[in-house]
Amino acid sequence: MKDMPLKIHFLLGLVTTALLQAVEKKLNCPESCTCEVRPWFTPRSVYMEAPTVDCNDLGLLHFPTRLPADTQVLLLQTNNIAKIEYSVDFPVNLTGLDLSQNNLSSVTNINLRKLPRLLSVYLEENKLTELPEECLSGLRNLQELYINHNLLSTIAPGAFIGLDNLLRLHLNSNSLQMINSKWFEAIPNLEILMIGENPIIRIEDMNFKPLINLRSLVLAGINLTEIPDNALAGLDNLESISFYDNRFLKVPHVALQKVTNLKFLDLNKNPINRIQRGDFSNMLHLKELGINNMPELISIDSLAVDNLPDLRKIEATNNPRLSYVHPNAFYKLPKLESLMLNSNALSALYRSTIESLPNLKEISIHSNPIRCDCVIRWINMNKTNIRFMEPESLFCVDPPEFQGQNVRQIHFREMMEICLPLIAPESFPSTLDLKAGSHVSLHCRATAEPEPEIYWITPSGQKLLPNTACDKYYIHSEGTLDISDVTQKESGLYTCIATNLVGADLKSVMIKVDGSFPQDNSGSLSIKIKDVKSNSVLVSWKAKAKILKSSIRWTAFLKTENSQAAQSARIPSDIKVYNITHLNPSTEYRICIDIPTTYQQNKKECINVTTKGLDLEVKDYEKSNTTGFLLCLGSLLGVICMVYLYSCISQEMNYDVGRSYLRNYLKKQPFSFNELYPPLISLWDTGKEKSTALEVKATVIGVPRSMSSNTNTTKLNF
Repeated sequence: MKDMPLKIHFLLGLVTTALLQAVEKKLNCPESCTCEVRPWFTPRSVYMEAPTVDCNDLGLLHFPTRLPADTQVLLLQTNNIAKIEYSVDFPVNLTGLDLSQNNLSSVTNINLRKLPRLLSVYLEENKLTELPEECLSGLRNLQELYINHNLLSTIAPGAFIGLDNLLRLHLNSNSLQMINSKWFEAIPNLEILMIGENPIIRIEDMNFKPLINLRSLVLAGINLTEIPDNALAGLDNLESISFYDNRFLKVPHVALQKVTNLKFLDLNKNPINRIQRGDFSNMLHLKELGINNMPELISIDSLAVDNLPDLRKIEATNNPRLSYVHPNAFYKLPKLESLMLNSNALSALYRSTIESLPNLKEISIHSNPIRCDCVIRWINMNKTNIRFMEPESLFCVDPPEFQGQNVRQIHFREMMEICLPLIAPESFPSTLDLKAGSHVSLHCRATAEPEPEIYWITPSGQKLLPNTACDKYYIHSEGTLDISDVTQKESGLYTCIATNLVGADLKSVMIKVDGSFPQDNSGSLSIKIKDVKSNSVLVSWKAKAKILKSSIRWTAFLKTENSQAAQSARIPSDIKVYNITHLNPSTEYRICIDIPTTYQQNKKECINVTTKGLDLEVKDYEKSNTTGFLLCLGSLLGVICMVYLYSCISQEMNYDVGRSYLRNYLKKQPFSFNELYPPLISLWDTGKEKSTALEVKATVIGVPRSMSSNTNTTKLNF
């Protein structure tokens, strides 16, 4: 009982002390500011309860002159402070200082003296123009420095001296034009560097070599078109790189492969037009790859993503021109689980592409213009356990009978097993205006089953095959046409043709050089009938025009008393022979070749021809049989005469003399075998050149006589 008064007095003392401290803190708290304990995380994500003074958005012109002694976090964001006087006494326990969105124009005006416990400094959205030598040397324990959105154009080589423990440096959105490796010699422990959105002219070799502990590098929005092969050399601990929103035309694969521990790669929003073979290969620790929002990306070619044993996710979404993924685009990706291909221009995705990914769990191909035919039919064959993301947004745009239907609701048996090639409309534009001496690449990609072969036709009619080089042209195996050192001679219409055993598709581009192309002064067109039968006519033509549109129309008019019928075919420009079949015997036809040129002219030639009658065919057949019989009979008589002659000679002479005489006699043939058996003449020969004839079976459609020659025709695609 005697101890009770002592305990009571002790408790009263504690309460009194707490009240006095609270009154003192209240008195020391700056006017209009809030002083309280708040949760706070250190740069290393350590949670703590920190006494905080919140003076944000008060329009302050000066730094507060009085602060509670135990203040750990000071918030002065969104004020008008332009200078911090020397007389300011900072709390000794200050760990976080936020001076963002003020009017600070020079670090020398901040006067941050020795603050041994300060961990984080925010100087974002001020008016700083330079960082002089050793400007923050008193902050030896500083771990975070944010100087984003200032006007920095100059950083002295020793600006960061004294910041040995700095972990994060943010320099985004300033006016820096170069990166000096000397900056980083004083901060070897840096783990995160963000220096995006600066007008940096170029990246140099070994620019970041002193940052041996760097884990994350952000070089977003600095208009990079390329980086040297050794730009990232020495960054052995780097795990994440962002090249978001730059101007790369190709993947900097050599530089990337030197980052041996890279795990996350962001190449989003770059004008790369092809992901080529080997662009992402042998990056043994890469886990995630982002190639989204690329406005020029057309294709992911064969073996473009190869031998990435730890890759888990690929994102290739929102690429408005991405229309082709090669069947072997992804190879040796044993751990890939997620493939995101939604919101592109893909008409199909090959089954073999998916079968090459043994661990794939989910795929996203919605919001693409899917063509529901042979290539995509695997989706509904119930042979995969892969989850399709947002299947309700997966619709057919072709063929017309399936348009608007959900892909997953069409039975695979309703889709053909083989189909015509389709060249994506987004592959290349219809017109290009180039400067003389420039280089251009035309990317032609097509999907079909069986896989189509692709070749190009030049304005002069020259056929260019894949993996061949000719003058200024080179054709890649995937179908890309490279034209180097362009001149007026290379201007004109270029046509890509994709063909398989079912048919063909074609797409053309008009190339002008310095706004013009050579004028066609000749362009004559001649047509010739090469063979006539009762049910077919073989027609050939020659055009002297240098530049011809690859869509050539053939029209045949059937003349009878009651009806007129028309047919047409669209022929590639390299085909000059056509076999018109399914005609009526003893019927007169008018055959017209109509060739639109690239100079807004139409060259048209017509010829009348009458098919043979059936009786004439029979007579020809009988005549040919008679001729054949006579030839055989003559041959037999010739053999009998030779045997008889040999017999007579052998009776008159001895064996040795007879053998010698007969040998000499047989050496002197009285006639040529070619005369006795004339060679067969191929109907496909056209002078010195040979063309392949195409045969198309089409149904004649009757239309009223009153219809003009502009009657709609049935297109037959090749």
